[in-house]
Amino acid sequence: MESCLTCTTLLLMNDVGSTIRTSSELEDLIMTIFQFPQDFRWGTATASYQIEGAAQEGGRGVSIWDTFARTPGKVFNGDNGDVACDSYHRYEEDIALMKKLGINTYRFSIAWPRIIPDGDGEINREGLDFYHRFVDALLDAGIEPFLTLYHWDLPQTLEDDGGWGNRRTVDAFVKYAEVIFKEFSGKINFWLTFNEPWCIAFLSNMLGIHAPGNKDVQTAINVAHGLLVAHGKAVQSFRRMGITGQIGIAPNVCWAEPYSKSAEDQAACDRSIALNTDWFLDPIYKGSYPQFLVDWFAEAGATVPIQDGDMEIISEPIDLLGINYYTMGINRHNPEAGVLQSEEMNMGLIKTDIGWPVESRGLYEFMHYLQKYGNVDVYITENGACINDDLENGKINDDRRISYYEQHLAQIHRIINDGINLKGYMAWSLMDNYEWAEGYRMRFGLVHVDFRSLVRTPKESFYWYQNVIKNNWLEIRN
Repeated sequence: MESCLTCTTLLLMNDVGSTIRTSSELEDLIMTIFQFPQDFRWGTATASYQIEGAAQEGGRGVSIWDTFARTPGKVFNGDNGDVACDSYHRYEEDIALMKKLGINTYRFSIAWPRIIPDGDGEINREGLDFYHRFVDALLDAGIEPFLTLYHWDLPQTLEDDGGWGNRRTVDAFVKYAEVIFKEFSGKINFWLTFNEPWCIAFLSNMLGIHAPGNKDVQTAINVAHGLLVAHGKAVQSFRRMGITGQIGIAPNVCWAEPYSKSAEDQAACDRSIALNTDWFLDPIYKGSYPQFLVDWFAEAGATVPIQDGDMEIISEPIDLLGINYYTMGINRHNPEAGVLQSEEMNMGLIKTDIGWPVESRGLYEFMHYLQKYGNVDVYITENGACINDDLENGKINDDRRISYYEQHLAQIHRIINDGINLKGYMAWSLMDNYEWAEGYRMRFGLVHVDFRSLVRTPKESFYWYQNVIKNNWLEIRN
């Protein structure tokens, strides 16, 4: 293992050096080792509303998810995040689990309503003190904090005033960001402005699946543009204030391949990929929106509300890019399939329990597609599988999750081997949690959480990932 990045097939002799007598014995002792760079970062990720609980404690204000979860029919079983994993009270236990796992990086988000309960008014010192205790405990455990400023919990008062489509919210976010920058500069070196802007804008405001639940194309485009302006202004503040570390954004991405060789099917895939990726990254890296999508939306009667100077603000240079990847699809053109007219086909692939096909090749293809923006520093800030295996005799044998991780880490090794600057990997998620509109029925965690007792139990995937991190390599038996 002299090279920092090797892929080696090994035949391992048994410990007494006896002769291997059968082909099955031989097959059992052959494995492929994928060695990762020495400075590669291993971590996990969570989000404030999904794990913290304590919704009415510590001076926290009301978020759009508090409201949405209480709207009949919006969330499975009427579940909400009032308690979630109760990490607000149990964070020391959770950090002990992180230390046992061996991660050196932990991505988390700060709840805006804990810091400024009404969005742009008085600062809540109690909320800041909580996150200082949390960050200090991470640092004491030797774990690098990777902070996300916004993971969907917008203060409800701002939504009542028009949400991300109102420039007041943009200005309020910048104020909030500046408070966090000032408080944690020197403690935190990795910063993300927004998690999954496509979900904030289109899943939540065009499809209505997440909070606040709007179903309007123009509203979604207004929100997307407001997010990007807020992102750019926050990055400008970060530079002006001389904050330590690197800053970027974390889009959720997809990869789509055409069902047929027709131009219509290829165009449908192009639209699907571009709405997740190019719609947000073209403005940041190129200073303009992808024109073919601008034209497509214009035909649907929706336009981007660009004001003078917006694109210059949005294109303020960033230092890193987070990528959230879960799945890919085979798509075809279908005029009835929503505004994009792009339909994902069922190809009989193995799926996780949330219904997403397992196809790691899409991550490899996407990371090469991403190179059109330059060979930027990239972190996989979310990747994982919903596997709803439960406790049996005190264990959770989630082999399907392990298989998912094996496939994706093998692709990550391949990506790095191609010379792409992929610097780290954060598994989603540290523990089972509140899975948004799915409530508590979908489990992504390395740690099982009993949502009645709140007892944490590491799954077999936890121990598997622990071994990967300890060795800094992935081993797959052939």
